[in-house]
Amino acid sequence: MNNKKVYVAYTGGTIGMKPSDKGFVPESGYFSEQISSLPEFDSPDMPNIEVHEYDNLIDSSNITPEDWYRISQDIKSRFDEFDGFVVLHGTDTMAYTASALSFMLEDLSKPVIVTGSQIPWSQMRTDARDNLITSLILAGNYDIPEVGLYFHNRLYRGNRSRKLDASGFHAFQSPNFPAIAEVGTKITVRDELLLTEPAQKLKIQKIIPPKVVILSLFPGFPAELLESVLSTSIKGLVLMTYGMGNAPCSDGELLRLLKQASDNGVVIVNCTQCYKGAVDMKGYETGHRLLDIGIVSGYDMTPEATLTKLSYLLSSNCTVEQIKQKMQLNLRGELSN
Repeated sequence: MNNKKVYVAYTGGTIGMKPSDKGFVPESGYFSEQISSLPEFDSPDMPNIEVHEYDNLIDSSNITPEDWYRISQDIKSRFDEFDGFVVLHGTDTMAYTASALSFMLEDLSKPVIVTGSQIPWSQMRTDARDNLITSLILAGNYDIPEVGLYFHNRLYRGNRSRKLDASGFHAFQSPNFPAIAEVGTKITVRDELLLTEPAQKLKIQKIIPPKVVILSLFPGFPAELLESVLSTSIKGLVLMTYGMGNAPCSDGELLRLLKQASDNGVVIVNCTQCYKGAVDMKGYETGHRLLDIGIVSGYDMTPEATLTKLSYLLSSNCTVEQIKQKMQLNLRGELSN
């Protein structure tokens, strides 16, 4: 018998929905009952499972930082009892949640694997069975001291993952970092890529609902739009720029507004619109001008990781200068620098 134990936090999402006249809907107790008699649970490779179904199942489009805190508290409250954790979650915002948990769960020493499915468990062609079973095996039997996202034969670092396909089974990818585990006839975990297991005990840093905005540039982007955004009480701005972090340096008003905001304490992070690659503001004049006015580099972070990391740091006791410095440091394996 496998004496490993895995805690499953079932938060909602497509994986556990049932068919109805109005399409697939979540229903209390339905998914937990469906998997209770799963024959794979009797396999010697399968750890012992405890499923905690949340009272109000969440469509992931409705996820909030309060839900992230609830999940992290749930994990912390059972942390000493289990060898690993699986979070069942909707796919739409899964990369945001995996990124957020990676920062909130400080000094994490056990696997926390976020997964879900594109087709509900109740359907014949579902991808839910493989995603769940493999996530349970990974969480129970492997020493992976970080937050991962498992989908379609790949385990990615949570804060390196992105949803790239709205309907395909290979819905998630990790554009700037290899998968930390690959699953075929054998499971191969790349130990050399994993984060170092911390010596300290797990603690949680709550993300306060952030006053952070993601703004994507486009040709002809009006400075008035930026001015309108900056006139609010935002504390952080993720600026999605072209290529290696370039913006239109010929627009003096745009640069003036960005500099004014930065001088006033708004943390502005330069993140590339490109799916793959990194920001290098020293490569072109159009990027160097952003560096000169106090904008910090997001390097090769995903937009999801950039947003949640900035929100996490803004929720701490760090000063603006400390936040700017830490945004450019590798805290949880989220960037290569």
